[in-house]
This record gives sequence, C-alpha cells and structure tokens, in this order.
Amino acid sequence: MAPAHKLAGLVSITIPVFNEADAIVGLYEATRKVMESSGRAWEIIFVNDGSTDASDDILDDIADRDPHVRVVHFRRNFGQTAAMMAGFDFANGEIIIPMDGDAQNDPADIPRMLEKIDEGYDVVSGWRKDRQDNALQRNIPSIMANKLISVVSGVPLHDFGCSLKAYRAEVIKGVRLYGEMHRFLPVYAKWHGARITEIPVNHHARTTGSSKYGLERVIKVIFDLVTVKFMDNFMLKPMYLFGFWGLMFFLAAAGFTGWTFYMRTKGYFFTDTPLPMMAVFSFMTGIICILMGLLAEMVTRTFHESQDKAIYLVRSTRNLERADS
Repeated sequence: MAPAHKLAGLVSITIPVFNEADAIVGLYEATRKVMESSGRAWEIIFVNDGSTDASDDILDDIADRDPHVRVVHFRRNFGQTAAMMAGFDFANGEIIIPMDGDAQNDPADIPRMLEKIDEGYDVVSGWRKDRQDNALQRNIPSIMANKLISVVSGVPLHDFGCSLKAYRAEVIKGVRLYGEMHRFLPVYAKWHGARITEIPVNHHARTTGSSKYGLERVIKVIFDLVTVKFMDNFMLKPMYLFGFWGLMFFLAAAGFTGWTFYMRTKGYFFTDTPLPMMAVFSFMTGIICILMGLLAEMVTRTFHESQDKAIYLVRSTRNLERADS
C-alpha cells in the first residue's frame, strides 16, 4: 500500500486500541483539548486492533461526532506493531505522534514535543522518567532492556518502549515493521540520518483494563535486538556475515586436519582421537554457512523486489479512505 499524501502542518496522532473501552473517551477528550489549544491542524487516528469489548462502537460514535477522528478497524488482533504501522500508513500529517490507548501517556506533553520538532529535530522520544508501573514486572526489565538497546544500536535513549514520540513523516516513510519492532523506530530513523532528542514525559498509572505485557517481553526484545543489529550491519550483504563464519569453520577444519596428521606421527590412529570427526564437522558447517549466505542473498533481493504488502487486514474505516497515491 502506498503511503498517504502528507499535508503540510498537519499533526497526526495515532493510537492503537485493544480492549480499552473504559479509557477511550477520556483519552480522546484530553487529546482534543490539547490539540485545539495548540492552534495546529490535527487529526486522531484510532486503530482498533481486533478489540472484543465495546471499543468498536465507542470509536465509531466518536468518529461520527468529530471529523478530526479517523478509525481503522482490524479484522482480528494483529499486535501493537501492526496497529502502529497502520496508523502510520493512514496518517496524513507531516508530523506523526503515536500514543498508547490505555491513557497512561499524557496528551499534555504533545506541545513540548512539537516545539522540539520546530527546533529542527526529526524524532522526539518520550522518556517516562517517573514510570507508574510495577517495578519488578515492568520497570526493572525495561531499564535493562533500554541500556542493552542503547549500547548495541548506538542510539542513546533512556526509554525505547515509550510509545509517545514525535516523528517527521519523512524519516519513517517506507519503514516496514514486523513482529514487535515498533520500539526500534528511533534506530530505523537514525539509519536515515534523523536528528533525535529525548524529553521527560508524564506517565500515569493504569486505572482501567489490564496490561498486555509481562516479563516474557524482555526475551522478545533480545531476539528483536539481534535482528535489528543484523539488519544494520548485514541487511544488504548477508554474505559478509555468513561468509565470515564459513571461513572461520574452514580454517578450523584445516587446523583439526593438521592436528590429526600431527597426532598420527606420534603413533595415534585416526580412530584414537575425535579430531578427524571435528575436522569433518567443521568443514561441513563451513559449507552450510556459505550456502546459507547465498540463500540469504537471494532472499534479500527477493525482499527488495517483491510487492509491498501490509501486515494487517482492515475490516472497515471511519472518516478516511485507504490512500492509493
């Protein structure tokens, strides 16, 4: 799907929603008041990620009353990353601000983010400095994950997981997110030369619904971080990675072979040591690495030449149509 045409000066606020019926109206009202007082053109795009509560009807009712509100209903639950991606796809603004749908982010922080964008920054990242979540289940794992991501990615932010961020549309144009990669958006933007800054933002304790995340998210972050690091260094030339390890295993095979013949001169038979088998396994592993590198090269080229397909299915919309230009 082609990205929407961006309108100069328009601010698009994208909000993924999954079973947050009790929080939607209050979040909408708070966001509307902030944007009306800002004096800027604005729109709110709610992405209903397959909610099974009353979220559908509440969102449609708001959209019927306020033309600034657009709603995208998914056919089923696709996850936060897909919902965030849909918000970007349907956003018309030159500035895009994603927020969580549980009302823990504070819309009052949006004007300060826009001021930073006006100063020339391309990405303004929110930092939940005083985070109102369970320390053991959410805060401590988050601190560890953020430090790890900062070190590996080279992007020094305190809070990659905070959804409240402001982006110039141009720096995330064409970015495709999969799995749970939304937390790495500042890293993707950095690859495109974006200027990034960070500001402390308010964070409210959850008063409705329940958290959709647990400790298992830390494991997902580690796996996603490995993927991001690979994409950063080897996305366009995966053979460099697989070829390097293939060469290492070939050298190991040569070393084990030489060691085997040396041991033979000392009176040991080939069956007396595991060295011959280690040489064979190292050689075969080297061959496999090279073949995987060639296969990865083919997949990379197919990826870049394939048709652009969304990672979500839309059931219906309100106040907008899918952009085709």
